[in-house]
Amino acid sequence: MTVLARLGLAVVFLTGCVAAASAAPAEPDGYRLDDYQAPVPETLRGQPALKVARARALFEESVLFLDVLPHAPRPEGLAPGAVWLDKPHVSIKGAHWLPEVGRGEISAETESYFKRALTRLTGGDLSRPMVFFCKRACWMSWNAAKRAQSYGYTHVLWFADGIEGWREAEAPTETVTPDP
Repeated sequence: MTVLARLGLAVVFLTGCVAAASAAPAEPDGYRLDDYQAPVPETLRGQPALKVARARALFEESVLFLDVLPHAPRPEGLAPGAVWLDKPHVSIKGAHWLPEVGRGEISAETESYFKRALTRLTGGDLSRPMVFFCKRACWMSWNAAKRAQSYGYTHVLWFADGIEGWREAEAPTETVTPDP
């Protein structure tokens, strides 16, 4: 075998390895508990994740958008009692920010907050369409959407490209604060 042929086989092999390594994982039975910024499934309970164009169309229809990105962590080494302010949180225009609800395990207090917020935002309508998102390829939005389904919500959509995909599409954004 010539050197050129060997090189060609090596390229084919490496390309196959990269494709296999970047393939979307299967949906887990439970929630993702850690390493949230990692490759995500292509579906949520078998339903494909929204693409940017479909998310924009839903935005134009005034569908409820829910941002579940958590608060930025307090910087390490900051003196106890030192004043620290979160950076402004830029989100999809009109989205409601529900921080912390997308973690794999949430406290009873956070779960109660999430349920109250969903009830308030949907008017108690379990069939009201809602779109969950955070960052691109972030398990927190997948977890939160799955959790909303477990509460009985039936029209739960997941936007896996998140705020990065939205910004790349030059869609409208604004600074938001956490929902009460």
